[in-house]
Amino acid sequence: MEGVNVSTHPEIPGEPTQTGTAILEKATATIQGFGPVNKIHQHLCAFHFYGHDMTRQVEAHHFCGHLNEEFRQCLIYDRPDDDGRLIGLEYIVSEQLFLTLPDEEKKFWHSHEFEVKSGVLFMPGVPGPIQRQDLEKVAKTYGKVIHFWQVDKGDNLPLGIPQVMMALTRDGQLYENLAKDVENRFNISFEEEKENRAHINGPDHGIHPLANAAGKGLRTVLREVDCFKEGKST
Repeated sequence: MEGVNVSTHPEIPGEPTQTGTAILEKATATIQGFGPVNKIHQHLCAFHFYGHDMTRQVEAHHFCGHLNEEFRQCLIYDRPDDDGRLIGLEYIVSEQLFLTLPDEEKKFWHSHEFEVKSGVLFMPGVPGPIQRQDLEKVAKTYGKVIHFWQVDKGDNLPLGIPQVMMALTRDGQLYENLAKDVENRFNISFEEEKENRAHINGPDHGIHPLANAAGKGLRTVLREVDCFKEGKST
């Protein structure tokens, strides 16, 4: 696929951070603990598309931490520097945990096998042999992604309804200019990584037929309903 706009980092409205605010931030950073954030140990770069529109593809930088061997959680930014916008979240589970999910839930989760084996999911700056040790595990997992900020539309604030995102599952889906832009900026060759990862296997039971939206589109919609409190509507 071709023709996506790779410039998806809109300017945020508002006054620049004041010196007093910056000083206060340094003071609180010295005093407080940041346990959940400090557990982040890994940076993964990949691509997501909107569950209802494959033509809307975005670069996604995952900053992840394990809660245990079978569950990791990731903050997703549009870029990896200190000016990155927090655009979403991803939960990653092992195949074993995925198989315990209700069938109605499974459609929200995507597989990672193709992303890993095609080379398009990678760890920026980490030598190939080292990152492939963990990617052998990632290839067997499933992820659930929600994006809150539609940066591909140029929104300068997080507007609208959070959307379920999906991941690539076969050749020809990723826009070529988006792929080339990432390859150039991070000095990586997806084709070379694909060759180096040929030995990696996906889920032991194969990709579940209900994963990846069961091959259909998914779109989050908002519906107004009665608000219930203590058994009564308001």
